Amino acid sequence: MSEKPPRKPTAMSDVVASVLQKAGLTDRLAQVSVIPEWPQLVGPQIASVTEPLLLQQDGTLVVMVKTHGWMQELTLLEPELLRSLNRDPSRAPVVKLRLMLRR
Repeated sequence: MSEKPPRKPTAMSDVVASVLQKAGLTDRLAQVSVIPEWPQLVGPQIASVTEPLLLQQDGTLVVMVKTHGWMQELTLLEPELLRSLNRDPSRAPVVKLRLMLRR
């Protein structure tokens, strides 16, 4: 009877990555990473008056905005913001911002 050599333990991160990939969720998780990275991507001034809430599957990022004035400003800045949000080519793109006024 021959003994099998002991197997090396697999890192938990590798197991999770494999499960996510098999479930087809790696692209979605990469896309959603834009939410926690929001302050770094848009800068402190915009981050202080906004809150990203949800990234829809169609690539629309829903963002709460503090005032009407900022909502107008961000509407004008949308193309620039999208470029900033989409700098990382490994992440599925954010295609549109849906700005909502916080009440």
